[in-house]
Amino acid sequence: MNQPSVLARRSFLSAGLGALALGLTACAADETPAAAALDTPLTESVPQGTKLVVGDKEHQWAIEFSGEAKNLTFEVEFANLSGGPETLEAFRARALDLGSVADIPPIHSHWTNIPTKIVASKYRQDPLNHAIYRLGIAPGAGVSTLADIRGKKVAYSPGQAQGALVLRVLHKAGLRKEDVELIELPSTGDVYANALASRQVEVAPIGGVQIKRYESKYGKDGATTIAHGLRDDPGHLYAPITVLADPAKAAAIREYVKVWARAWRWREANPDEWIERYYVKKQGLSVEDGKWIVANAGIADIPASWTDAIARHQETIDLLAKETGNKPLKAEDLYDRRFETVAADALAGGAK
Repeated sequence: MNQPSVLARRSFLSAGLGALALGLTACAADETPAAAALDTPLTESVPQGTKLVVGDKEHQWAIEFSGEAKNLTFEVEFANLSGGPETLEAFRARALDLGSVADIPPIHSHWTNIPTKIVASKYRQDPLNHAIYRLGIAPGAGVSTLADIRGKKVAYSPGQAQGALVLRVLHKAGLRKEDVELIELPSTGDVYANALASRQVEVAPIGGVQIKRYESKYGKDGATTIAHGLRDDPGHLYAPITVLADPAKAAAIREYVKVWARAWRWREANPDEWIERYYVKKQGLSVEDGKWIVANAGIADIPASWTDAIARHQETIDLLAKETGNKPLKAEDLYDRRFETVAADALAGGAK
């Protein structure tokens, strides 16, 4: 039965989620039975009483504002999580069913014994001209090209997209980790921008409106940003394989992916409403900042085939395994291809 008010009943997980996760054992159970269950075809309908806990911090509002919430036939509880580490802690605590991240957390989850699978992917059309990140350069650091990073203090966040981007930038510049001083810092909020301004680090990947604000606030002191020239656009929904092995939850995730995809198109078709209702009213940004974010993001590419994306993901895995000493993984194993066409079909008006 359809439940138009399902998101009206949403609740948010407490800030104590991380503590709960840390209080549990870090050992993952034997996932072999769950992995075998992933060969089961997805069912068309979601059984009554099914519930998903979803960490999709920003996009949940697009689902609500667009009216797509009415298409969900199960209860959704949105968790107030940000970034890969918090999402992984929630998975470990079995307090989360589905998370929204970039391309590194799904890799890191396997290296930390919480096997997951990607169920939806989006990228950016013209990704080099609509990069998520630029390299923030501290005032007086003397960095204008990637080669100039040699010998500099570089912000680094293992297990997150920003950390992987740093390793990829070094590789592109022909540098090794030993050629720079990696400073481990969390990449949340304005931590990197503040670290740059205070010269705690000299180079750091910063994204979103932080780019605009950093240049505006500290440009007079000599702060700059430079393009890294690499693709940094993957965005995924992923879930533990133990969740995906549950036919009811897998069916609910399939339904959520459809709504997720259509809400992206709504955001692009209604930028003024999205800016006003989310960036201004929810995030406290100015209209100008909201317009900058929307323009910088460009248009989402939600492909019907993951083949090319998996090949790019493999290149990232190979580099990270080499640089971190972790075991190599097959990128193909990070994806649940039962979901491969679900999002694209929803956009094309295919299977409901």
